Amino acid sequence: MEIERDYYLKKLISRRNNGMVKVITGLRRCGKSYLLFTIFKDYLLKSGIELDHIIEIQFDDFAFKKYRKAQAAYDFVKEKIKDEKQYYILLDEVQLLEEFEDVLNRFLHIKNVDTYVTCSNAKFLSTDIITEFRGRGDEVHINPLCFYEFMSIYKGTVENGWKEFSLYGGLPPVVLLESPEQKSQYLKTVFAETYLADIIERNKIRNAEELEELINILSSSIGSLTNPKKLADTFLSVKKSKISQETIKKYLEYLSDSFLINASFRYDIKGKRYIETPLKYYFSDIGLRNARLNFRQLEETHTMENIIYNELLRRGYNVDVGVVQISEKNNEGTNSRVSYEIDFVVNKGYKRYYIQSAFDIPDRQKMIQEERPFLNIKDSFKKIIIEKNCLNPYYTEEGIFVMGVFDFLLDENSLEK
Repeated sequence: MEIERDYYLKKLISRRNNGMVKVITGLRRCGKSYLLFTIFKDYLLKSGIELDHIIEIQFDDFAFKKYRKAQAAYDFVKEKIKDEKQYYILLDEVQLLEEFEDVLNRFLHIKNVDTYVTCSNAKFLSTDIITEFRGRGDEVHINPLCFYEFMSIYKGTVENGWKEFSLYGGLPPVVLLESPEQKSQYLKTVFAETYLADIIERNKIRNAEELEELINILSSSIGSLTNPKKLADTFLSVKKSKISQETIKKYLEYLSDSFLINASFRYDIKGKRYIETPLKYYFSDIGLRNARLNFRQLEETHTMENIIYNELLRRGYNVDVGVVQISEKNNEGTNSRVSYEIDFVVNKGYKRYYIQSAFDIPDRQKMIQEERPFLNIKDSFKKIIIEKNCLNPYYTEEGIFVMGVFDFLLDENSLEK
């Protein structure tokens, strides 16, 4: 069964022959290679590009191991270029190529070459591409399947699809498996043997147990505010072991660099400034998070919040945690500063939305609780509550838009309606 990923294909097509190295980043097993070597390659062939003008190297394939040497890879490509027609170079897991910066830079100087690479590490883009290419590296970040993509191949109701998606996530190999046993086993295996093994090997981690324990703690508290100090205190109080804040900070960077987790910063809406700490962490695939906890702690409230966060990132928004600080009278009758949280403050260009994730709003009291942070924001940007069980979108008396989670996830333009 073929999973269409038109959203990302269009991104690649729009960047075709733009004079930059197109860098496809993302979590391993999320579909980067399939996008490049199947979907995009098929597009090139259908658009009239001859097969011998598409040059492929998959560096994680044993058959291409000898081309991990810089000169060997460069010579292989140069030998394939026979005429002045346009050639397309497709390179998979390019971080395995020695001196890849120099090699890709040399490709940039070949006039009839357009280069596309995949990579599974964020530092590749944030440091090497920006430093070495000076604006000539163009990132296309790919995520696991979103709910819309998942439902395009799922044979069942939206409600049942949600149950499966929120349990096993959107990694394409998992979605294509048949039985729950196969899905859960794959997720557990790939977490241990691919993601963890890569992080440990790449960063030369000596105490793998510490890293695994940190992952367990983060998995148990998705969407909760935390920082290295809090995590170090948790290690001490719960695990009876000491670990420095600096070590935890490094581990968090490693997990972020491998695209396993994403951090969301706190933003003081009234003060118009970022609050350095604490942060919130979300998993880029909810199935991996659930597998890490052996499919325990399946709180749908936090799961839904994580899925909404991932969808907002996929749509290209910058996503922060909103903080609204106001002065309120306390029980003693004096004023004190109170902070209210808004789950997501999302920005893209001139657009901004304030969003609350609410699994259930059974009564007016709960609605007041969800509305309260919004009422202390005086700007005119749209304020939205995404509720799991809302069947028909509506506006509250306070002008706040309420929509169901399926309305949000299945409609790319849902926030603008």
